[in-house]
Amino acid sequence: MFRIRRIYDSILPINKKVISQVQAIIASRFPLMHPEEIDTLPDKLTNPMKHGFRAILFVAEGQSGNVKGLALLFHEPTLKFCFLDIISSAKQIVGRGIGGAIYDRTRREAANLNSIGIFFECLPDDPELCPFPDVLKENAARLKFYERFGARPITGTLYETPVSKNDSCPPYLVFDDLGKKLALSRSHARKIVRTILEQKYKDLCPPEYVTKVVNSIRDNPVQLRKFRYLKNEVKADPNNGTIPEDLKISLVINDKHEIHHVRDRGYVESPVRIKTILKEILPTSYFTIMPVRHFSKRYIKAVHDSQYVEYFKKVCSVIKPEESVYPYVFPIRNTARPPRELPIRAGYYCIDTFTPLNNNAYLAAKRAVDCALTAADHILEGRRMAYALVRPPGHHAERKSFGGFCYFSSTAIAANYLSAYGKIAILDVDYHHGNGQQDIFYKRSDVLTVSIHGHPNFAYPYFSGFKDEIGEEDGKGFNINFPLPEHVDGNQYHEILKKALDRIRRFEPNFLVIALGLDTAKGDPTGSWMLRSKDFHVNGQMIGNLGFPTLVVQEGGYNHRNLGRNARHFFNGLWEAQ
Repeated sequence: MFRIRRIYDSILPINKKVISQVQAIIASRFPLMHPEEIDTLPDKLTNPMKHGFRAILFVAEGQSGNVKGLALLFHEPTLKFCFLDIISSAKQIVGRGIGGAIYDRTRREAANLNSIGIFFECLPDDPELCPFPDVLKENAARLKFYERFGARPITGTLYETPVSKNDSCPPYLVFDDLGKKLALSRSHARKIVRTILEQKYKDLCPPEYVTKVVNSIRDNPVQLRKFRYLKNEVKADPNNGTIPEDLKISLVINDKHEIHHVRDRGYVESPVRIKTILKEILPTSYFTIMPVRHFSKRYIKAVHDSQYVEYFKKVCSVIKPEESVYPYVFPIRNTARPPRELPIRAGYYCIDTFTPLNNNAYLAAKRAVDCALTAADHILEGRRMAYALVRPPGHHAERKSFGGFCYFSSTAIAANYLSAYGKIAILDVDYHHGNGQQDIFYKRSDVLTVSIHGHPNFAYPYFSGFKDEIGEEDGKGFNINFPLPEHVDGNQYHEILKKALDRIRRFEPNFLVIALGLDTAKGDPTGSWMLRSKDFHVNGQMIGNLGFPTLVVQEGGYNHRNLGRNARHFFNGLWEAQ
């Protein structure tokens, strides 16, 4: 068993390990490749255009993380073509379907990039070009493999002319049109071949050789060799209707959220929220549901005050089933002496009078944290996107307090967890200010907190979210608030979102965490804005275009008539942008 995964960078520990294996495989399978070229692989992924092409690496990984195969694809966006530089299995596991699977994924990527096709080199199967029978046999098998995909050598050119008289077995230039059946013009082909020779072989091919090969392309359109090995077995279309697993979004659902069901009149944070969202997003096939993992409380206590965490757990354990305790006494005068009775002490830790405690609140909130941390783990394991679909929400929970239906800040806890591996940007797009993240990270510069919300002069939590709250000490300048008017439509929102994303882009985080509130929608009972489904689609596209590994944690959204639809449109846009 193996999985195909794209490696975007050399930052994650799992990626560093994989890249090291890839370099070892390339060195063993391609002994003539210069060691310096192999050493530059991490930099090619991190700084793609620095090396002439945008480098894209795919690996086939076994369950233990060992690399079984790889493909290194170069993308040239101006001429809109891809060049397959390397495709190889690990030497000891040739012939187990890895080559076909990884080439399939490579073709899908080239199609997604709107490339005219993939160019690559194959050693010849012509005895006049290659006088070695054993090598000829291997070359023929390789060309037969590519014919299954419709890829064949370009004919009528001098591409297979040796650079030096002593060279043997000069390669064909092979073209895979990705099933598009589009004619490749002579002028376009000449530009592509010149780019390949000058970028890929700039230290090998002298200018006069390049010019000779380019000018030898005379057919218009260029011609491909007729099928030599196969007739009707061409697998031409890379878009077969299925989504590659590595492009799917890891979906982690709080499977214990229903135990936290407050039936009190006017309480809008109900279990139906999760069902409504799932009903809309699962048919998209963008998601892979992942089981929830258990995490220690220490990850919560790394963010929240230990006394608050223990109080919350203890008070929930003594409340009777079906009973809700609402804070009603608050320690304004004597904060040093909390009441003896645990339910009355709730006001010591709460910021409002409408967030109840009950016997399952701790269990549900703890499970929501487990979901967010599980989703964060999937990001660390190489997933590009993950979604923690949880309730209760969390972004109003500060270091020492709960409120706004929130008990633990799952978003902040997951962000803090990821911060051990690089810089974090949190973008809160809930209608209400993300006071939890602001409070928790207010003095830190490694976590940028950005919140777009209703102005606190009319919107909960009222006491925070002002524009001049920019952070303190090391965190000064790393807390950004965009408080907006009571009435905002989609176009107005997108203008502010662009400013927020520009600030995040300048910060250059390693990970992006989205506190996803869908209560910005028209008709939400807790908001006053006018965003429609199409606006959520645009939001997703704009955020996805940042290109960072992205963790989404569910926060607000309470209009059940459009909640699921808006979630679907948001993730459609987010997925399309990756």
